[in-house]
Amino acid sequence: MEYGRVRIVVEHDLKIPVRDGVLLNADLYRPDTGGPVPVLVRRTPYGKSGAPGGASVDGLRLVRSGYALLVQDVRGRFGSGGSFEPYWHEAADGADTVAWAVEQPWCDGTAGLFGRSYEAMAALLAAAERPPGLRAIAPHVAGSGFGEGWTHQGGAFQLGFVLYWVLYDLLLEGAGLTGADLEEVARAVDRIDELYRDPDGAAQLLDRLAPYYRRWRAHPGGDPYWRRAAPRESYPRIDVPALHLTGWYDIFLAGALENHRGIQECGNASRLIVGPWSHCVTGGIFPQRRYGLAADESNLDVTGLHLDHFDRHVRGRDDVPEPDPVRLFVTGADEWRTVPGWPVPGTRGHVLHLHGRDLVPGPGPHAAGSDRIRHDPADPVPTTGGATALPGQFTGGDCGPLDQREVEARADVLCFTGAPLPEPLTVIGDTVLTVYVTPDAAGADVTGKLVDVHPDGRAELLCDGVRRLAPGADTGSAPGGPVEVTVALGAVGHVFRAGHRIRLEVAASNAPRFDVHPGVLAHHTVHHGGDHPSRLLLPCPSGG
Repeated sequence: MEYGRVRIVVEHDLKIPVRDGVLLNADLYRPDTGGPVPVLVRRTPYGKSGAPGGASVDGLRLVRSGYALLVQDVRGRFGSGGSFEPYWHEAADGADTVAWAVEQPWCDGTAGLFGRSYEAMAALLAAAERPPGLRAIAPHVAGSGFGEGWTHQGGAFQLGFVLYWVLYDLLLEGAGLTGADLEEVARAVDRIDELYRDPDGAAQLLDRLAPYYRRWRAHPGGDPYWRRAAPRESYPRIDVPALHLTGWYDIFLAGALENHRGIQECGNASRLIVGPWSHCVTGGIFPQRRYGLAADESNLDVTGLHLDHFDRHVRGRDDVPEPDPVRLFVTGADEWRTVPGWPVPGTRGHVLHLHGRDLVPGPGPHAAGSDRIRHDPADPVPTTGGATALPGQFTGGDCGPLDQREVEARADVLCFTGAPLPEPLTVIGDTVLTVYVTPDAAGADVTGKLVDVHPDGRAELLCDGVRRLAPGADTGSAPGGPVEVTVALGAVGHVFRAGHRIRLEVAASNAPRFDVHPGVLAHHTVHHGGDHPSRLLLPCPSGG
């Protein structure tokens, strides 16, 4: 085949052996140049027969630019041998694949790893094995661990994403199902909203076809069980330059930021780009918010960013300009900005205390107050936007900067709102809620949302988080008394414009994004002021 002026040779269904004798299936695209070239490797559980570069990268442009492109089905998926268990074999299999590729006559002995989502974390795991010839990686919307940050967040199970991912992405295609099994999975996908309300309704199906799902439910996010599939455990061993791309509303944003910072702190080169995107909305246009043409991944030229990264570090070209270390699309201002690092050096903490139903700057108020939240597992607070990946993720219908006013009208959602800002306030970094709660004896989830309230009343969600309190957990306080709860709300790069107001929402559920906890009627008390200075911490770069 020809692409532009370059003839491309395609070899389908190469069988690549790995250390335990399993054969992994791959397609090879290479320029017909007559000589060896560097190879870029993308390993996917979603089928190598799709676009060679995946959802965001023009794979044939990579080949036209002088790279071989090896696209491989991971173990147990589509044409590859072995049994599939998400992430359990990606470190070794990825390293073996790179080692095999750099020994082929069409390769010059150098390689890069790239990919999106699952593929990206697989690339990080393989890089930690230090395969020969690997020179650079480009993980796009990667997590930092398969436990906390992927299957779990803040102690809660990410039901909305994980259940749909297993049924739709892992079982419906690539698992080799036929007949009655395939029909049963299709019916489960079609009734996903019903299963969100009754997750046990799919238990028998998942136990039979995806037994790993039950194991995920049995192990909390921080359990040692997850260490073999956690890039965060191996940052010192990732010794090649990394290009990280992610979005403010991506479900794995925290993981990508952790990967960038962790690799950099180990002395290795790392570059970060964050756009106004969710996991699947990459054009900068959500149903209720447009960030402009500059926000589009294609306008940013993600393929060109990969080429520059690999040209510099795989090919060793010193004529490629040194890139900006961190590039962020700052919402509110709706523009790209470069900063010297993440976290941004010189950032100060801007503290807002909960006082009545207000958010107030300065020292904590002397007057004590409290609010009671009723938690009804039969009527949880519905997920409305944010950094999630639910069935409407491709259209942005249930993720991103959605208006929160309908949710805020519920009696089980507490809203604390600041005064109109006299001048713009720039917030870049990780936002944190510290709140004092007397939880129900059955346990509690404490959820928080950071919201930008526009002058017309629109309440635009910026980020949100959760912290799970188990029943009877040792909180270090008197039994039945208030406990200090820290909720990581997420990272933002945002300008609150003059006249806008900052709002914090506090509730006890966010479903189906997180599984409902506890499963019984419960009541929690939120304390503020006096001896319980509940507060919101916003990171503000010096100089605005």
